[in-house]
Order: sequence, then structure tokens, then C-alpha cells
Amino acid sequence: MKYQNKPIYFLLFVIIFSYSFISTSVIAQEVEYEREFDYAREGEKGPQRWGELKKEWAACKNGEMQSPIDLSDHRVRIIPKLGKVTRSYRTSNATLKNRGHDISLQWDTGKAGSIKINGTEYFLQQCHWHSPSEHIINCRRYDMEMHMVHISTDEKVKNKIAVVGVLYKLGRPDSLLSKLMGHIAAIADKEEEKHLGMTDPTKIKLRSKKYYRYMGSLTVPPCTEGVIWTISKKIRTISRKQVKQLRMSVHDYAEENSRPVQPLNRRGIHLIDGLNTQDRN
Repeated sequence: MKYQNKPIYFLLFVIIFSYSFISTSVIAQEVEYEREFDYAREGEKGPQRWGELKKEWAACKNGEMQSPIDLSDHRVRIIPKLGKVTRSYRTSNATLKNRGHDISLQWDTGKAGSIKINGTEYFLQQCHWHSPSEHIINCRRYDMEMHMVHISTDEKVKNKIAVVGVLYKLGRPDSLLSKLMGHIAAIADKEEEKHLGMTDPTKIKLRSKKYYRYMGSLTVPPCTEGVIWTISKKIRTISRKQVKQLRMSVHDYAEENSRPVQPLNRRGIHLIDGLNTQDRN
């Protein structure tokens, strides 16, 4: 009898392992190729209604730790040695996707490297752009914001999503976007993807002496909470042409694809020391 039970135990192990893996993917996944929401402020599918469109999106309406927020100086507490971020990226195959509501550059999770926050490793999944910026600093909204989304595959980790944000003002062109402009134009206004081959995420300029850190959510449905946000205090530059191309490439309802600022609800905002890099190619 004991030999007959072995296949059953093995099958149970496989089911449990598979469930945990799928759960991690679902928690970390933003909506892709989605026509069931938009950014019209007073529309039936606009940000004010996201939480009513699907029960799975209830956090968009009822959540207490929603993003984006206003990173005003009077709200910020300076903690120099809190949770430094160590970046360790590497070149990997990437795919450029037009998701309708944004343009996303995606890597195979685990192959493009990771960041470490307080000893926990979060693997780079994708980056995407919002215009104008979603987060504001001292009530100022900038021209563009980029999000680098990372996920943890550790079952013991409670907060499985970590996003690094960079804000941009008009000025000199962004070097990464300069290389992507032709590809972005090729998938303009189409829910399509383009394989780019080996792409180096270290080309994204992240170095900054200071970073904001707070607990929030995804800024698109399902508005999952428990996201660790790390936002560069240094404002980068982007050209007017690059902003225009990103806006023109998405669907009309998403040309301005930024969610309104959400209530802080007594959350802490910390200012921490800069990001350490150990990039490898």
C-alpha cells in the first residue's frame, strides 16, 4: 500500500507547487490588452469607476494604499539608511508591446536580472510609460513617468511587487527611447508586439542621490496593493517628440494615461539614499 500512495503524494506536490506559481503571476500581473477601462475622467470606464467595473478591481475604489500620490516635502520623512536598493540587471531578450493603454517593454521574468530591497530579490518583468506623470512632487505634475515593474517569486514574501519609478521633464531626448522610437511607431495604434532581441535594461538611467519610498498599489486595474514603490528624486529629461510619439501610439482614450492622485491615508513617505548598481551583461 505505501508504494501505491507515492504517486498520490507526488501529484499533490505538483498541484500545490503549480498553484503557488500561478498565484504569484496573477498577483503581479497588470491588465494587458484591456478595453474594459479607460482614462476619461468623467467617463463610464474612467478612473473614478474602475473599482465598479469588475469585482476583481474593487481595490481601485476601496483600497487604502492606492497609487499614485503627491510626494510633497512636508509629507516626507528622511531616513538615510532605510532599505537601499541594489540593482543587478543583465541583457536579455525583450518584446515591445502596445497594450492599448500604454507601451510596454517586457523581458522574460528572471532573465533580465533583478533588484534587491532589504535582502529580498525582485526580478525585472517590464517597464512602461505614462504621460503626464502619475506621481507629483510638491503639487507639480511632470511630462512623463516610467515604471519598472519587478516581482518576487519567493512564497514567503508578502509584498511581491516592487516598482521603480522615474519622472521626466521636457529637455534632451531620453537615450533608451531614442533607440525605440522606430519600433514604437511601427506598432502605433495597434495592439501588437515586436520582438527586439537582446535588450540591455541598464540603459535606463536610474542613478540618483535620493529616492522616495512608500507602500502603494498598481496604478492600473486591478490596483493590487502591497506594492513597494521606489521613485527617483532626480528628474530626467525627455524630448517633446518622444512624448508625442508615445501618446500617438496608444489608443485615443489613453493619450493621457495617468491615474489621478490618490489619498495618502496616513501612509509614511521616506527619503532614502541612492541606488547601488552591480550590473552585468
